[in-house]
Amino acid sequence: MTLPLFPLNTVLFPGCVLDLQLFEARYLDMIGRCMKQGSGFGVVGIVDGREVGQAPSEHVLVGCEALITDFQQQDNGLLGIRVQGARRFQIQSTEVQKDQLLVAEVSWLDEQADLPLTEQHGDLQALLLALAEHPMVASLGMTAGAQGQQSLANQLAYLLPFTEQEKTRLLAQSDPGLRLAAIQALLDRLQGEALT
Repeated sequence: MTLPLFPLNTVLFPGCVLDLQLFEARYLDMIGRCMKQGSGFGVVGIVDGREVGQAPSEHVLVGCEALITDFQQQDNGLLGIRVQGARRFQIQSTEVQKDQLLVAEVSWLDEQADLPLTEQHGDLQALLLALAEHPMVASLGMTAGAQGQQSLANQLAYLLPFTEQEKTRLLAQSDPGLRLAAIQALLDRLQGEALT
């Protein structure tokens, strides 16, 4: 499967919402094609390079498909789009086109069946509800809460202040239970650092 890529200094997760402003011709063209075809594009983290100008020389190999849910002209004249994360993918190969658009051959990563939340997830559920009250999170419309372990893990991994490397490792983890355990371990470490 061929997917145009949008390398960013952020990690998108399935079911999560991201607002983007577009001004580079390669991405305006890409969004136009996606909207005509009703298709998405891939969001991948940048390892070496920048979001603008030349295609980054190095990016992560796991990403998330982004589906456009809304768009509007911004006050500053730029095109603003809102996307929602869909399927996770693994990059097999990439090619930089003449306009510096990065295009990848990807394979979709299998999603495990979502498991119901249990009592042991109570603290993490409470944390997600608290995050949902933050104005920036509320503005994304991500206030539905978690329906199961997969959505709880995705939303927490997306919203919490982990490093891009940590978020990428969480995105690559297919098992929602293991992803939640990794999130808890990262939270414990953050709390430990805050106490020292």
